[in-house]
Amino acid sequence: MTTADISDVSSADAVDVVVIGAGVVGLAVARALAQAGREVMVLEREPAIGTGVSSRNSEVIHAGLYYTPGSLKARLCVRGKELLYAFCASHGVQHRRCGKLVVATDEAQLAGLKQIEARALANGVPVSWLDGAEVRALEPALHAQAALLSPSTGIVDSHGLMLALQGDLEAAGGAVALASGVARGVVRDQGFLLEVRSGGESTWLRARTVVNAAGLHACAVARGLDGLAPRHVPTERYAKGSYFSLAGKAPFSHLVYPAPQDAWLGVHLTLDLGGQAKFGPDLEWLPAAQDPLAIDFTVDAHRADGFYAEVRRYWPALADGALQPSYSGVRPKIHGPGEAAPDFRIDGPQVHGVPGLVNLFGIESPGLTSALAIGEHVAHLLELE
Repeated sequence: MTTADISDVSSADAVDVVVIGAGVVGLAVARALAQAGREVMVLEREPAIGTGVSSRNSEVIHAGLYYTPGSLKARLCVRGKELLYAFCASHGVQHRRCGKLVVATDEAQLAGLKQIEARALANGVPVSWLDGAEVRALEPALHAQAALLSPSTGIVDSHGLMLALQGDLEAAGGAVALASGVARGVVRDQGFLLEVRSGGESTWLRARTVVNAAGLHACAVARGLDGLAPRHVPTERYAKGSYFSLAGKAPFSHLVYPAPQDAWLGVHLTLDLGGQAKFGPDLEWLPAAQDPLAIDFTVDAHRADGFYAEVRRYWPALADGALQPSYSGVRPKIHGPGEAAPDFRIDGPQVHGVPGLVNLFGIESPGLTSALAIGEHVAHLLELE
């Protein structure tokens, strides 16, 4: 592969804004900036949009139950949910506001469920407390001492969403360049130089503003930017989550989550838009030095053994052999095992001092739900310069 020579950039093409990464968050940010009148190009290393984190998740529209009041996750999830439902309705993106039950299966979990209720209400998220009889009236197959009903939780066609975001971006004059990865960059007066690799060749691109929404690669992209102090780049960690699908029809119309344990939401039951049930994700920390390009997304069928015990806490009738390996995803974390999950990191010039740069780190769940609100937030950060 040819490496571009930085000594001769006089012929480099120039663009106002480069967004790195064409996942749901990158596309939402690019759309917001293009609709604000900026000239925007999205650079995506893969040959199609949304093939990374955005294509390997639960496709859940989260309500905002769990996040610390006032945090970015709480504010952007609640705002993003409102924007997302409106966007899906106006753009014909398939979705369903199916609701979710957060289930306490024994009395020891009731206090934790009360804490979630208080946090949800503090975040302005509507929830209803159901006793065991009320839960069974709603979902007869569930075993529960009590549950929280979240009526604003839903599901969405994530790929349809990304295609609609791309359509809005292009209608506003923006563009997506596929198979175009950013190898490195240099901070210069009034902008940036980015080495872009495409088709085995490298060229330089000039940009006034750069938004790093590279998902699993965001920390590496930031480290490759000469002029950004290393202290402003967190250490990335990756956590794999496997999903198993249910053979046959599920007897549920709501999503079902167990009461959370530690920082993990447990093995939950979600539904797709066709009514097919899937369980997951579980939590498997990958090695600290994991190369994201070498991640094996194969689902180990033996991991189902742990799923049966977890799921039967709230659905005792789950039959042996009913779970089939489906798919897996990897969360772009910026903390390790045993550490408290941090807030989203959306670092603008006010944080790192580099004009025109926004880095998005640790954008895991509820990133999909929050995407449109993240777009608003990034546009606001850049307006403050």
